[in-house]
Amino acid sequence: MARKAIDDYYDALQRLINNKPLNIPKDSKINNDTVALEACRKRGSIKRSREGFEQLITDILEAEAKRTQGVRKLQGKLEKTKQDKINVEILYNESLNRELMYLETINELEKEIEKYKHPENRINRDYR
Repeated sequence: MARKAIDDYYDALQRLINNKPLNIPKDSKINNDTVALEACRKRGSIKRSREGFEQLITDILEAEAKRTQGVRKLQGKLEKTKQDKINVEILYNESLNRELMYLETINELEKEIEKYKHPENRINRDYR
């Protein structure tokens, strides 16, 4: 394979790694076909059976693994954040229930106090 063609493929691979492709949409997967299309070649032109492509194919696989590793890391953070949100909602609802219980208790105690404010409800403590 001509060195120029290999260089074109590597240039295309680098553009895909940098997410600055010229011929395909951004955020495309990095695989043999997308590298070929980015290099203005036909889909399927990068094949392991062809001489000179072994290292290029290895580099393509490594680039895709690195790209998806970042995605997996972000997905892990997203899952943790979702779980944290659920935990905060649970704590929030528990605190609301506790507040309602306190308000109910305060209301009952205020009624109890109100009963003893009237003189007819007071206990006569005249011990003569």
